[in-house]
Amino acid sequence: MTGPDRHGFARWTRRFEDERERRNAQGDPDWERGATLHPAVWSGIQRFQVGEDGDGASLVAKADRAGDPGYAHAVRLFVAEEQNHARLLARLLAAGGVPTLTGHWSDTVFVRLRRLMGLRLELLVLMIAEVVALRYYRALRDGTDDPLTSDVAGRILADEQRHVPFHCERLHASLAELPRPVRRPVMASWRLLLLAASLVVAADHGPGLRRLGPGRRRFVADVMASSGEVVSAVLAPLSRNPDPNRNSNEHSNTKAESARRSPHGGTRR
Repeated sequence: MTGPDRHGFARWTRRFEDERERRNAQGDPDWERGATLHPAVWSGIQRFQVGEDGDGASLVAKADRAGDPGYAHAVRLFVAEEQNHARLLARLLAAGGVPTLTGHWSDTVFVRLRRLMGLRLELLVLMIAEVVALRYYRALRDGTDDPLTSDVAGRILADEQRHVPFHCERLHASLAELPRPVRRPVMASWRLLLLAASLVVAADHGPGLRRLGPGRRRFVADVMASSGEVVSAVLAPLSRNPDPNRNSNEHSNTKAESARRSPHGGTRR
């Protein structure tokens, strides 16, 4: 990596690399255990797996053009984690004898929309998927008595809990380039889009969400409650911007408990 680390993202690179080493040492779940879930829950996992799948080429290219090598390298590590999520979910589906999907209409719309945007707008849309994913994977981890499913969901959730502050930090720097009176309306619009996406996910995943515990209304309410902390982080003075060296689980569990390239998943491009 060459060139200046304009916004201090080298520390995020170290954090992603540390997590990669930890995952390698931990190894995969025990797929031989198999998995047994209600068909409605399997259906939701299939759709999120589609959303997590993708090469991240669009985001990586935009990060390269941003002129911050530290950030561009961190983005590549982030994309690798999202690809690992797709792999884990595919293996979970296979353990339950359930096929993966080749696509889903919501993912197609989401991906095409993001590819038309610049980095700032793509990250705002990506953050919608990340915040929705936080609540979904927590429900999947806590709402089933299947050990393999809980294990996989817990691993993905731990990664997503780092992804949200990572994107918040970049959006904080990006929105700081806008006139101050514009910043809050931008994030207010983002929350409206998040609400719309949450309603779509809740409608599409309603039977599965009921099986996992939250149900449609609570799912949407929890997602929207968690969004307030995201807005605060993006609009906060620099000294309050999320620090990757703090306990990321504590930081993001607060978001999730007060309640994540498509609304059904992560970074598909």
